Amino acid sequence: MSDAPRGRRAVFFDRDGTLIEDEHYLSRPELVRLRPQAAAAVRRVNTAGLAAIVVTNQSGVGRGLLDFATLCAIHDKMHRALAQVGGRIDAIFFCPHTAESRCECRKPKAGMLREIGVRFNVDMTGVACVGDGLRDLQAAQAVGAQPMLVLTGKGEKTLRDGDFPTSTVIFPDLAFVASALLAAE
Repeated sequence: MSDAPRGRRAVFFDRDGTLIEDEHYLSRPELVRLRPQAAAAVRRVNTAGLAAIVVTNQSGVGRGLLDFATLCAIHDKMHRALAQVGGRIDAIFFCPHTAESRCECRKPKAGMLREIGVRFNVDMTGVACVGDGLRDLQAAQAVGAQPMLVLTGKGEKTLRDGDFPTSTVIFPDLAFVASALLAAE
Protein backbone atom coordinates (compact mmCIF):
# COMPACT_ATOMS: atom_id res chain seq x y z
CA MET A 1 0.00 0.00 0.00
CA SER A 2 1.35 3.42 -0.97
CA ASP A 3 1.63 6.36 1.37
CA ALA A 4 1.89 8.77 -1.58
CA PRO A 5 -0.41 11.80 -1.31
CA ARG A 6 -3.54 11.63 -3.44
CA GLY A 7 -3.45 15.31 -4.31
CA ARG A 8 -6.08 17.92 -3.66
CA ARG A 9 -9.59 16.85 -2.64
CA ALA A 10 -12.44 18.29 -4.70
CA VAL A 11 -16.08 18.11 -5.71
CA PHE A 12 -17.10 18.81 -9.30
CA PHE A 13 -20.44 20.47 -9.95
CA ASP A 14 -22.35 20.91 -13.18
CA ARG A 15 -23.69 24.47 -13.43
CA ASP A 16 -27.15 24.64 -15.03
CA GLY A 17 -29.82 22.66 -13.19
CA THR A 18 -27.37 21.74 -10.44
CA LEU A 19 -26.03 25.00 -8.96
CA ILE A 20 -28.25 27.47 -10.77
CA GLU A 21 -31.71 27.27 -12.28
CA ASP A 22 -31.63 25.79 -15.76
CA GLU A 23 -32.42 28.53 -18.26
CA HIS A 24 -32.20 27.10 -21.78
CA TYR A 25 -28.97 28.68 -23.09
CA LEU A 26 -28.65 31.18 -20.25
CA SER A 27 -27.48 34.34 -21.99
CA ARG A 28 -28.01 37.18 -19.49
CA PRO A 29 -26.51 37.61 -16.02
CA GLU A 30 -29.75 38.98 -14.60
CA LEU A 31 -31.35 35.55 -15.16
CA VAL A 32 -28.90 33.78 -12.81
CA ARG A 33 -30.77 32.22 -9.88
CA LEU A 34 -29.13 29.82 -7.46
CA ARG A 35 -30.93 26.53 -6.95
CA PRO A 36 -32.38 26.11 -3.46
CA GLN A 37 -29.76 24.66 -1.10
CA ALA A 38 -26.93 25.29 -3.62
CA ALA A 39 -25.21 28.05 -1.66
CA ALA A 40 -25.40 26.21 1.66
CA ALA A 41 -24.13 23.00 0.04
CA VAL A 42 -21.17 24.77 -1.56
CA ARG A 43 -20.37 26.49 1.74
CA ARG A 44 -20.41 23.13 3.54
CA VAL A 45 -18.08 21.65 0.91
CA ASN A 46 -15.74 24.65 1.31
CA THR A 47 -15.77 24.35 5.10
CA ALA A 48 -14.78 20.68 4.80
CA GLY A 49 -11.68 21.75 2.88
CA LEU A 50 -12.82 20.43 -0.48
CA ALA A 51 -12.28 22.46 -3.65
CA ALA A 52 -15.59 23.29 -5.37
CA ILE A 53 -15.06 23.21 -9.12
CA VAL A 54 -17.68 23.87 -11.81
CA VAL A 55 -17.51 21.80 -15.00
CA THR A 56 -20.03 22.96 -17.59
CA ASN A 57 -20.86 22.72 -21.29
CA GLN A 58 -21.64 26.18 -22.67
CA SER A 59 -22.45 25.62 -26.33
CA GLY A 60 -24.39 28.90 -26.32
CA VAL A 61 -20.99 30.54 -26.90
CA GLY A 62 -20.32 28.35 -29.94
CA ARG A 63 -23.84 28.98 -31.21
CA GLY A 64 -23.36 32.74 -30.95
CA LEU A 65 -26.06 33.16 -28.29
CA LEU A 66 -23.60 34.84 -25.93
CA ASP A 67 -19.98 35.97 -25.99
CA PHE A 68 -17.16 35.30 -23.52
CA ALA A 69 -17.69 38.63 -21.75
CA THR A 70 -21.33 37.75 -21.07
CA LEU A 71 -20.36 34.25 -19.92
CA CYS A 72 -17.87 35.82 -17.50
CA ALA A 73 -20.59 38.20 -16.25
CA ILE A 74 -22.92 35.22 -15.66
CA HIS A 75 -20.20 33.44 -13.70
CA ASP A 76 -19.43 36.59 -11.75
CA LYS A 77 -23.09 36.85 -10.74
CA MET A 78 -23.03 33.22 -9.60
CA HIS A 79 -19.81 33.85 -7.60
CA ARG A 80 -21.36 36.89 -5.90
CA ALA A 81 -24.59 35.07 -5.06
CA LEU A 82 -22.65 32.21 -3.47
CA ALA A 83 -20.34 34.60 -1.60
CA GLN A 84 -23.34 36.30 0.05
CA VAL A 85 -23.81 33.16 2.14
CA GLY A 86 -20.15 32.21 2.46
CA GLY A 87 -19.90 29.83 -0.50
CA ARG A 88 -16.97 29.83 -2.91
CA ILE A 89 -16.28 28.24 -6.28
CA ASP A 90 -12.56 27.60 -6.66
CA ALA A 91 -12.57 27.30 -10.45
CA ILE A 92 -14.88 27.12 -13.43
CA PHE A 93 -14.04 25.00 -16.46
CA PHE A 94 -16.30 25.29 -19.48
CA CYS A 95 -16.52 23.95 -22.99
CA PRO A 96 -17.72 26.65 -25.43
CA HIS A 97 -18.06 24.23 -28.35
CA THR A 98 -21.15 22.83 -30.02
CA ALA A 99 -21.73 19.09 -30.26
CA GLU A 100 -20.83 19.24 -33.94
CA SER A 101 -17.27 20.40 -33.16
CA ARG A 102 -16.34 16.95 -31.81
CA CYS A 103 -13.94 18.47 -29.29
CA GLU A 104 -12.51 16.46 -26.39
CA CYS A 105 -13.68 18.88 -23.68
CA ARG A 106 -17.45 18.72 -24.18
CA LYS A 107 -19.19 16.40 -21.75
CA PRO A 108 -19.80 13.42 -22.02
CA LYS A 109 -16.16 13.35 -23.10
CA ALA A 110 -13.80 13.71 -20.18
CA GLY A 111 -11.29 16.29 -21.45
CA MET A 112 -12.29 18.99 -18.94
CA LEU A 113 -12.12 16.56 -16.02
CA ARG A 114 -8.70 15.31 -17.11
CA GLU A 115 -7.46 18.90 -17.40
CA ILE A 116 -8.70 19.70 -13.91
CA GLY A 117 -6.94 16.63 -12.57
CA VAL A 118 -3.66 17.89 -14.01
CA ARG A 119 -4.03 21.56 -13.10
CA PHE A 120 -5.27 20.98 -9.55
CA ASN A 121 -3.32 17.79 -8.82
CA VAL A 122 -6.57 15.93 -8.19
CA ASP A 123 -6.64 12.14 -8.28
CA MET A 124 -9.94 11.62 -10.08
CA THR A 125 -10.57 8.18 -8.59
CA GLY A 126 -13.80 8.39 -6.64
CA VAL A 127 -14.06 12.20 -6.81
CA ALA A 128 -17.68 13.34 -6.53
CA CYS A 129 -19.02 14.63 -9.86
CA VAL A 130 -22.47 16.09 -9.31
CA GLY A 131 -24.85 16.85 -12.14
CA ASP A 132 -28.38 16.60 -13.42
CA GLY A 133 -27.71 15.15 -16.86
CA LEU A 134 -26.51 11.93 -18.44
CA ARG A 135 -23.47 13.71 -19.92
CA ASP A 136 -22.28 14.71 -16.45
CA LEU A 137 -22.50 11.12 -15.24
CA GLN A 138 -20.79 9.67 -18.31
CA ALA A 139 -17.87 12.10 -18.07
CA ALA A 140 -17.41 11.18 -14.40
CA GLN A 141 -17.40 7.49 -15.19
CA ALA A 142 -14.84 7.98 -17.97
CA VAL A 143 -12.22 9.21 -15.47
CA GLY A 144 -13.07 6.85 -12.61
CA ALA A 145 -14.84 9.54 -10.60
CA GLN A 146 -18.07 8.97 -8.63
CA PRO A 147 -21.12 10.02 -10.70
CA MET A 148 -23.79 11.70 -8.55
CA LEU A 149 -27.19 12.55 -10.00
CA VAL A 150 -29.28 15.30 -8.42
CA LEU A 151 -33.00 15.27 -9.18
CA THR A 152 -33.05 18.99 -9.91
CA GLY A 153 -32.95 20.61 -13.34
CA LYS A 154 -33.03 17.73 -15.83
CA GLY A 155 -32.36 15.19 -13.07
CA GLU A 156 -35.86 13.70 -12.89
CA LYS A 157 -35.84 13.17 -16.67
CA THR A 158 -32.35 11.67 -16.52
CA LEU A 159 -33.56 9.25 -13.84
CA ARG A 160 -36.67 8.28 -15.86
CA ASP A 161 -34.64 7.79 -19.05
CA GLY A 162 -32.24 5.47 -17.24
CA ASP A 163 -29.18 4.09 -19.02
CA PHE A 164 -26.78 6.02 -16.77
CA PRO A 165 -23.66 4.48 -15.19
CA THR A 166 -24.54 1.76 -12.69
CA SER A 167 -22.20 3.33 -10.12
CA THR A 168 -24.33 6.51 -10.05
CA VAL A 169 -25.53 7.64 -6.63
CA ILE A 170 -28.85 9.52 -6.69
CA PHE A 171 -29.78 12.46 -4.43
CA PRO A 172 -32.88 14.70 -4.28
CA ASP A 173 -30.74 17.89 -4.24
CA LEU A 174 -27.41 19.41 -3.26
CA ALA A 175 -28.24 19.50 0.45
CA PHE A 176 -28.31 15.71 0.47
CA VAL A 177 -25.09 15.56 -1.59
CA ALA A 178 -23.28 17.80 0.88
CA SER A 179 -24.52 15.75 3.85
CA ALA A 180 -23.35 12.49 2.24
CA LEU A 181 -19.95 13.92 1.33
CA LEU A 182 -19.36 15.31 4.79
CA ALA A 183 -20.49 12.09 6.46
CA ALA A 184 -17.87 10.26 4.39
CA GLU A 185 -15.12 12.64 5.56
